[in-house]
Amino acid sequence: MTARDKSKVNPVFSLTSGTLAGAVEGFATYPIEYTKTVSQFSAKPGEKPPHPFVVVRQTVAKHGITGLYSGCGALVAGNALKAGVRFLSYDHFKDMLKNEEGKLTAPRSLLAGLGAGMMEAIFAVTPSETIKTKLIDDAKRETPKYPPGLVRGSMAIVRDEGLLGIYRGLVPVMLRQGANSAVRFGTYSTLRNFVQTSSRPGQPLPGGVTFGIGAVAGIVTVYATMPLDVVKTRMQALDARQRYAGTLDCMRQVFRDEGLLAFWRGATPRLARLMLSGGIVFTVYEKSMDLLQSLSARN
Repeated sequence: MTARDKSKVNPVFSLTSGTLAGAVEGFATYPIEYTKTVSQFSAKPGEKPPHPFVVVRQTVAKHGITGLYSGCGALVAGNALKAGVRFLSYDHFKDMLKNEEGKLTAPRSLLAGLGAGMMEAIFAVTPSETIKTKLIDDAKRETPKYPPGLVRGSMAIVRDEGLLGIYRGLVPVMLRQGANSAVRFGTYSTLRNFVQTSSRPGQPLPGGVTFGIGAVAGIVTVYATMPLDVVKTRMQALDARQRYAGTLDCMRQVFRDEGLLAFWRGATPRLARLMLSGGIVFTVYEKSMDLLQSLSARN
């Protein structure tokens, strides 16, 4: 266990490091997120969804490389905000839930992750991902309804649907983010503590090891929470209000019309993204925290 694990984490450092990690991760992995979202929209009931490479080829042929970054601004801005909120919340809940010895057990780490996920869903994820999903859904139309770009597109969506429009799908997002963060932080914390205790007691982990642990946490997260991601995407589509009466109705229709496996549609590109994002976000966060604490100690 490192010195940082034993003491209370500076909330400013958590927010700064989390925001930086989220921005870097969001931009680096956005084309994969775009491909996943299009895959979840493209298939009609009874049809096989297009292969991710087909989505990439068709998008580049029609819109160029920049087409893979449609809606990117919303996700990067939202990713930076949500990662800042996530790590700030997680470190706060983690400090609250440590036992008498100053350690965080696996069940308590899951609980801290659940709380962090709920906070980021409310304050960051739902608005940013609703805008991102609507802009991606709109961009593949023959005649797009909304102007391109984060600011203009967001303003048009708010004018069209009001502020409540960007909170479409709040319940499935809270469910997904709570589950995502609980599984991701729980897995990461458990593996990190195991590696730290068994091979590098009292020493910081190398970046490669942190990246690997984060990638494994991403794999576990994908398959455990993919159904919630599919429902979230459907509930944030442009025609969601006309198609679904609510979250449970959306789940019922997907299962009835497309079968059980439809809840894991888009798992391959999401797996690629969360493996990368898990490695990137935890590595950038850990290194940023180490740097900030080192600079603080010198002053």
